[in-house]
Amino acid sequence: MMNRDELRTALIEEITRIAPDLSAAEITDDASLRDDYDLDSMDSFNLASAIHKRLGVNIPETDFARLQSLAQLVAYLEKHPA
Repeated sequence: MMNRDELRTALIEEITRIAPDLSAAEITDDASLRDDYDLDSMDSFNLASAIHKRLGVNIPETDFARLQSLAQLVAYLEKHPA
């Protein structure tokens, strides 16, 4: 199981793959992925797919819709390991 820092790093890597105009240094824990980084619904779907592929965790759409920041994603993944 990954620790918090490893989860955070993995998520940032996936976010920057989906939104290559973002740099890892720009991504903060509490910024809104949708509002601050302009991730649209397709980007969110791609991120959920990338999380599933990389970490083996399937996040239901109803849960994913509530996860608005990197910190919320990390906390969710800590509670729902693969």
